Amino acid sequence: MATITGITKKTENPFVNLYELDRKSKTGKEGKYYVASRAKSEKDLKLVTGKNEPDGVVIYSLYGEQQDKVVLIRQYRYAINDFVYEFPAGLVEKQEPYKEAAVREMKEETGLEFTPITVNEAYEKPAFTTVGMTDESCAIVFGTSAGEITKEFQEDTEEIEVVLADREEVKRILKEEKVAIMCSYMLMHFIHDKEPFEFLKEL
Repeated sequence: MATITGITKKTENPFVNLYELDRKSKTGKEGKYYVASRAKSEKDLKLVTGKNEPDGVVIYSLYGEQQDKVVLIRQYRYAINDFVYEFPAGLVEKQEPYKEAAVREMKEETGLEFTPITVNEAYEKPAFTTVGMTDESCAIVFGTSAGEITKEFQEDTEEIEVVLADREEVKRILKEEKVAIMCSYMLMHFIHDKEPFEFLKEL
């Protein structure tokens, strides 16, 4: 198994930083590896703490009397200089329960009132996003939303269009649009479920 022999923080930014790892491969060959993280210091990195506290939440929410629409956002992202379809999501603040973070983020991004549902813990435990380059992990929170869409609570830096997509629109989005991978996998379930949250009933 590879070993990490040293860690150096390379940047000082408010939301994400680059860490340089001194490492030895499984055969003892020395080298460098670089990890992006939301950790504020070396001691807070998940590779140091061994803990997997969620950095953020991803919100899978159904909408409408029949719960036959899914709440999506079409958001501008600097990394690709384009818009991409995603689920509403956001960072968990320090000491904030992640389900409360989901309610807050849904309100801020869409104006909708989000009500989490209870699911098997295995479905919502934090999972890693792009583990080849970052230790970021997010919890998925499932629930339903109601109310009227508004941009009133969005920050000036956010460019977000809220989309309430039925199954036909989801099929079009998957075929024709840029989609975040976590969103893409979940939308595949949405298309094929015969009733709301059907895929959550078995494990």
